[in-house]
Amino acid sequence: MEKNIKFVPCERYTLSSMSVLSQLNPAPIWIYFEEICNIPRLSKNEGKLRKYLLDFAKKNNLESKEDEIGNILIIKPPTPGMENRKTVVLQSHMDMVGEKNADYPHNWTTDPIVPVIMDGWVTANGTTLGADDGIGIASQMAILTDKNLKAGRIECLFTVDEESGMTGAINLKPDFFSGRTLLNLDSEDEGILFIGCAGGMDTIGTMNYNAIPVENGSCAFKISVTGLHGGHSGDEIHKGYGNSVKIINRMLWNISNKIEISVAAFNGGNLRNAIPREAFATIVLNKSEIETLKNRIDSFYSTLLDEFGELEKDLKISYREVDLPSFVIDKESQEKFLNALTCCPHGVIAWSKEMDDMVETSTNLASAKFSDKNTIKIVTTQRSSVESSKHYAATMVESCLRLAGAEVVHSDGYPGWKPNLTSEILKITRKSYLELFEKEPLVRAIHAGLECGLVNEKIKGIDMISFGPTIRGAHTPEEKIEIKTAQMFWDLLTDVVRNMPVK
Repeated sequence: MEKNIKFVPCERYTLSSMSVLSQLNPAPIWIYFEEICNIPRLSKNEGKLRKYLLDFAKKNNLESKEDEIGNILIIKPPTPGMENRKTVVLQSHMDMVGEKNADYPHNWTTDPIVPVIMDGWVTANGTTLGADDGIGIASQMAILTDKNLKAGRIECLFTVDEESGMTGAINLKPDFFSGRTLLNLDSEDEGILFIGCAGGMDTIGTMNYNAIPVENGSCAFKISVTGLHGGHSGDEIHKGYGNSVKIINRMLWNISNKIEISVAAFNGGNLRNAIPREAFATIVLNKSEIETLKNRIDSFYSTLLDEFGELEKDLKISYREVDLPSFVIDKESQEKFLNALTCCPHGVIAWSKEMDDMVETSTNLASAKFSDKNTIKIVTTQRSSVESSKHYAATMVESCLRLAGAEVVHSDGYPGWKPNLTSEILKITRKSYLELFEKEPLVRAIHAGLECGLVNEKIKGIDMISFGPTIRGAHTPEEKIEIKTAQMFWDLLTDVVRNMPVK
């Protein structure tokens, strides 16, 4: 039975004191997922979860190994009599995106995630939930300990650092596992079987500025843009959600064209693969211009509410007077910075010509921040299912940043995964879905990046598919997973594993 749990912002719960999810079905997945919620596991800091998984394998007498980068493989031997079945690899990633509401106290290195059940969904108290991809991890653990599941050899692959660079998949050795049929458990739409994904890369600009002393007779205001939806920069880039960096830059641009202002601080966005939800800027101006400033901000806020309507109904723009800072950015650098953010593209660049309603190419203006070393860092991410288009999108961003005098670097990126409509595992999974739920699943490619692209590059001919339960709001504190689809995901996963063909 589901129940509603009241949000209590300052309390912390552990499994020993309060088990919230154990009464949900399928019970094994939810019990393991709740345990995982108690383990801090941001990207590049998965050490505690790696130990947890290796201890789990030892406790259950399962063969396991870890490679140099931290990827883990746990093996379940075949059921007697099923040794002739093809080995299936189940794959998830260990890390999660850590986002929280600005007013919520949470230490990502020590505090557990607090799961909450609300209206048929599981969400978290003030933070990202980590169902991306904690639910994949939990399902692997449930498979590994299911004594009633009759199947061939199962290899469960847990990779590190998917969210901040895919370094686990990049450094994966082709012989780390033996199976050549892989089920990626990192998708977020029940009823859709994914057989392809976009490739991606980051484009980062760094600008220098001079710190100028503040003039006498000035005052300072801190401006905040909060309450935006945010979201996954692949899955939700096409939905038109507001970008806090773009919004606050647009506001500063408009204000600076009316009155003279100097920017003392700018901090917008956090994660390369998330649409930025919040942004903050501190500006300095003459005291005589305070009323003009307030009127311009209030007018701009009204304009945005009209533009976004219900799409961003929680958008808030606020301002307050603060202590005068010692320094501001020099005028030339300020103009170049505001120009760069105005010019820099964000959103869908091209739609797929092969699949209806499928984004082909996009770019995400992820963050812009001043540092203590008189530098500004601007981070963007490009995605495309067409490799040349991915690089052209990065060139568009680079040109904007270079015109503003920034030094620009590109990440190595990761490749896309080309769909194969004749795939054996697609036929098996499609058949299972139809028999279980009496309806055809959709078959699509995803605009987000999956580790399948890197695996496919390393192991030519590997047969892969990706599916999962319904998750919404990934990479934001609004992340939630639909409870009923977790059962459907489990039923499909176990049926596909059970029906792997003979070698």
